[in-house]
Amino acid sequence: MRKLIFLLAALSVAAFAADVTGNWKASLETPNGTMEFTYVLKADGNTVTGTIQSQMGEMKIDEGKLDGDKISFSITVENFGKISYAGTVKDDEMTLNMSFAGGGGGDMPQMPPIVAKRVK
Repeated sequence: MRKLIFLLAALSVAAFAADVTGNWKASLETPNGTMEFTYVLKADGNTVTGTIQSQMGEMKIDEGKLDGDKISFSITVENFGKISYAGTVKDDEMTLNMSFAGGGGGDMPQMPPIVAKRVK
């Protein structure tokens, strides 16, 4: 009976997780011009994997998680350090805030949220 209750609880949590699987496009204004990003995401239950593609190349997503409509993940950029993303997903729009965890990047100003749209 306990196993059944645990299984039903796990399935109900997964059922309410946002649907993030697919490609998402966003752009970010920088002092060097506009950067275009494609987030290629795959959700398996509450785990998110994938890549971020940009002019700088392709970066693997680490520590990806879903909790309802909340998403979080990180990437590690060579000579810069870890960049963490956290935000929300609603329908075909994902809003992400970035934070920097040191490395060669120095002090970074607060970045505006990134708004990514699902590619259909």
